[in-house]
Amino acid sequence: MDAGSDNKDYDDINITPMVDLYLVLLLIFIIMTTAGVQGMKVELPKSSPRPVLAETKSRAITVNNQGRIFLDTVPVTLDQLQQRLKEHKARHGDFPVVVRGDRATQYQGVMDVLDVVGLVGLNQVGLATQSPK
Repeated sequence: MDAGSDNKDYDDINITPMVDLYLVLLLIFIIMTTAGVQGMKVELPKSSPRPVLAETKSRAITVNNQGRIFLDTVPVTLDQLQQRLKEHKARHGDFPVVVRGDRATQYQGVMDVLDVVGLVGLNQVGLATQSPK
């Protein structure tokens, strides 16, 4: 017996079990991430053809597709919007607000407007939609 034959060097390492483990982990990761994104199916309500907030004191806030904000038809910044809504609330009390967002606008622009409406303390907020045809 040769003493060198017991201390045989390994020239290659079998990595197949390691690759199998990585593929299984990748598959589990893919399944879990796609399952969490799908959400739940719900029946959304239809909008009515008549305006819900049809009082004369109501104000319309519009966010166009460039992200510009308009109070009725006057362009305003978020700070100006907050100030004008506070002034209108001081004169008329709580009044309805209709937020109109262009379908191509960034969602963050509409959320910024809703944050300002919440800071002013207005409770009657409506989101304008197009009636289904």
